[in-house]
Amino acid sequence: MLVRSVTAGVERFVFASSSSIYSADAPLPLSEEAWSTHYETPYQVTKVLGELYCNYFQLHHNLDVVKPRFFNSYGPGEVPGRYRNVIPNFVQRAMSGLPLTITGTGDETRDFTYVGDIVDGLLRLGSCPAAGGHDVNLGSGTETRIADLAEAVNRLTGNVAGIQHLQRRGWDTKSRRRADISKARALVSYDPATSLEEGLRATVAWFR
Repeated sequence: MLVRSVTAGVERFVFASSSSIYSADAPLPLSEEAWSTHYETPYQVTKVLGELYCNYFQLHHNLDVVKPRFFNSYGPGEVPGRYRNVIPNFVQRAMSGLPLTITGTGDETRDFTYVGDIVDGLLRLGSCPAAGGHDVNLGSGTETRIADLAEAVNRLTGNVAGIQHLQRRGWDTKSRRRADISKARALVSYDPATSLEEGLRATVAWFR
């Protein structure tokens, strides 16, 4: 896609990167400078590789590139599955009357960002001249405990099966996540407007 973009003379290439590239022990909130070179999954490696290719094409082919890094995006349209994200899997289990399984203590946190806010950030980064050449966090800026997320999903779906704890996965070394979105605010006036409660309600409605 980078080669084709250069050939076609596109005005800007927007690469969907990920907060997974940040070090597990980096201080919160996670700033754009916190990325690591020590990874546990192929997904992390491919995201970093994509960013490096973007840097190469920007330097050697004058391609205007911006690299938004997503933090746990969710919302209507995302289907559950074995390798999918926690929220659609929680909603599916809750609507089936099953306990929500948490791999860990439940005190682990993530920065859940509604898809509408992600789209707003992408449009801003894609069209704002000042954003060219930057890597930029797109998150909610809010830290949510997985146990609190599970309780909210159970409440919104009327599920009384509760929560079941399983052993934490060996490759999951990130206990806490929260985005520093100050750069996105400064560059493109990014302002995520959807609370987790509102986003979960919309997601549950879509499932129904």
